[in-house]
This record gives sequence, structure tokens and C-alpha cells, in this order.
Amino acid sequence: MIAETGIFDRTEKLIGKSGLEKLRNARVILFGVGGVGSFVAEGLIRSGLGFLTIVDKDIIDPTNLNRQIMANVKTIGKKKVEVMARRLIAINPLCIVHPMHECYTPENSDKFHLEDYDYVVDAVDMVTAKIDLAVKCQDNKVPLISCMGTGNKLDPSLFGITDIYETSVCPLAKVMRKELRNRGIKSLKVLYSREEPIIRETPPGSIAFVPSVAGLLIAGEVVRDLLKAED
Repeated sequence: MIAETGIFDRTEKLIGKSGLEKLRNARVILFGVGGVGSFVAEGLIRSGLGFLTIVDKDIIDPTNLNRQIMANVKTIGKKKVEVMARRLIAINPLCIVHPMHECYTPENSDKFHLEDYDYVVDAVDMVTAKIDLAVKCQDNKVPLISCMGTGNKLDPSLFGITDIYETSVCPLAKVMRKELRNRGIKSLKVLYSREEPIIRETPPGSIAFVPSVAGLLIAGEVVRDLLKAED
């Protein structure tokens, strides 16, 4: 049992042994290990998740140091997924972390076998990838949560989790609503911000405490959903 290591004694007080067992047996795939995704991964593993696939094609560079949990001066130039995998296994040696140095696209979607997972997390920037993940997850009946824009913002208290068609303000969510409606997607769980962008620039501005909060909120939603899932 994962709880027998002592790592999750405090967690067991909240969710019980049966809850820990559910998380230990759950399989999650996370697309994007940046400012949001790195904190999603950290939150899931520290909560007792037993199997996590992390997918990202990027290399750590100096601009990542202000917001990505695995980024520091010693990891610059290294593959994000490999550095993140080592960090997660050092936190919980009993978990299985499968790093994939890949970029999800509609053309290569088959290699990720979404149907094998209990939950999918979308923390990527590319709209085409986000839309395709929503379509594929609906087709495979796999729960998905998708992160909308977190850049150019300063107030993490304005994040919320809702359906894509209940969102407002967020420019990315506006694009997603239109594209998903065109594809017949009637519902999609998302994290988004009600804050108007402070600036409108590309690449967006960022600060440590905004994407990190978004990532932990997503991790919490995934954990709660997994705990509620039928055995």
C-alpha cells in the first residue's frame, strides 16, 4: 500500500485508505509541463497519484525560471519532461512517471492512447491541439479538463472551473467556444480567469503566483473527480 510508506499519512486523514487506493490505481496523462502543467504534475503526485504520463517537447530555458517548478539554473537546456519526471519520482518513489518528449498534434494523436487513461489534462498553448484533445476525449469517453489563458494576468483569485460555454472575458475561451461549437462539442470542463488581460502581447507576460495557482486548482479538480469515480 502506498500509505505504508508514510508519505501520505496526512492525505489519508482526509480521503481514507480507500481514497488513496483509488489514486494509486488511477492513470492520468498531462499535456504541457510549463507554468501551469508543472504544478498540475506536482499536485497530482503529492496527492498520491500512482501513474502519470507527461507530454511536452520543450527544453528548459531562462525565461521559464519565473514560473515553472522544475526550472532552475542547473536545469536550463534539459528536456522538461525528463527533469520533471526525476523530480516527481524523488517526491514519491512508488509512483510511475512516463515522460514523453513529444508535441501533441491531431496528426500524431494515436500514439498517446487516450482511451487507456482515467483522466486527461490539457495544459498546452496550441489551439489546434486543445480542440483535438476535446474531440478525441469525447469520442473515447475520457474525462478532460482544459486550461484557458493564464498569461498577462496578476490576480489568481479570479480563476474558476466551469464549462467552456459559461466562460467570459478570456480571449482563448472565446476562440475555443466557437471552434468546439462548430465540432458539436456540447460541454468541456475548463479552468479560466475572469480577469481582463493586463497587457495584450505575444508571448504573454507571466508571474510566479498565477500559473502555479491555476495548476494546483486543476490538480485538485482531477483528484476530487477521481475520488468520486465509480470503481
